[in-house]
Amino acid sequence: MILHLAVTVMLITGLVWKGFDLARAPHDRVLRLLVAALFLLTMGNLLGLPEVGGALSAVGVVKVAFNWLYMCGLGALVLFFAATGAPAAYRRRLCLHTGLLAAVLAALILTMLATPPELRGHTLSTPHMSQPAITSFYLIGNGYFVYAYLTSGLWALRYTSMASRHLAPSLRVMTGGLFGLAATSAGRAVWVAVRSESPGSYRLFGTVIRALTDVALGAVLVGIFLSGGAQLLTHLRSVARHRRMYQQLTPLWTALVTAYPELVLNQGPSASWWDGLRLRRTHARFYRRFIECRDGLVRLSPYLACVAPDTDLARCRPDQLVRHIAAALALKPDVEDPGTALHAVRVASPSAPDMNAEVHELIAVSAAFAALSEDHRTQTAGCL
Repeated sequence: MILHLAVTVMLITGLVWKGFDLARAPHDRVLRLLVAALFLLTMGNLLGLPEVGGALSAVGVVKVAFNWLYMCGLGALVLFFAATGAPAAYRRRLCLHTGLLAAVLAALILTMLATPPELRGHTLSTPHMSQPAITSFYLIGNGYFVYAYLTSGLWALRYTSMASRHLAPSLRVMTGGLFGLAATSAGRAVWVAVRSESPGSYRLFGTVIRALTDVALGAVLVGIFLSGGAQLLTHLRSVARHRRMYQQLTPLWTALVTAYPELVLNQGPSASWWDGLRLRRTHARFYRRFIECRDGLVRLSPYLACVAPDTDLARCRPDQLVRHIAAALALKPDVEDPGTALHAVRVASPSAPDMNAEVHELIAVSAAFAALSEDHRTQTAGCL
């Protein structure tokens, strides 16, 4: 009971978490399938709680409703794993899995209709397991559970070999949980078959199967949470890195936008206070500052070419380049003549053709510019 409740809480947490992700990306098909799976499994798990199921059993729908919800949730989980590759391949998988699910759900209804009305509230512990309709209900249901869990586990195992080192451990945990659920479903089918041939409760066997089922389902959810945790950790590291580089670019950026105020990109209308706290804005602010620094150097480059005509400004050392930048800023007139032809040259361009190298080059220039400004302030204070 405690394990079942813990799994239910984890399902609800995962549903809320991924629901927020889906709200930000409503057209993401894979995310929609995952949210649908979590929602249906959550509803099925809630219906499986004795307090909820007992209250609904009087109307005779709890057994079918629980299995419908849970099987539809597992069907969505299978499609979540299978939602990759070419559209034609996905459509074939969609037809196969949904067709099988529809057949199983229809078979469950037929077996329930074939069950005498007074016995339709049966459970796995029922003393009437020898009834053919009841036996068929559980064998068909658990057969689908084995199929769904095993298929999902095989897909997860396939993705493990292709996943990053951060994601692979969570997929291994999830795979183990899915295979464990397949094994416990097979165990329930064996339990049903034994009890249909040899009446008896075999209560201990059933208790162990239920406990192992909750543990295996918990492993699946732990795998999902580990995956999300790894993604969150990577995101937070990226945010911290961009925030740090944003600050490191400040000395160079301040000097350039002071000379060229029009460089500051339009940030759009002011957003809500919540939008201001969003971590994603850190990335946008960093990229905006980087672009503004690069644009500023392009605008200043004709004056740099004037103050250092024989210098390779693209490969110039940062401590030398900042002296040329200071001289160019002093040379630049407050108001430029729009009719004057100015020819840009390359400035602070690293040999490696990638953005990270360019960012680190500008950070080195910014640090050298901050040091030069500090030296200037120190000398000025000494003269005073």
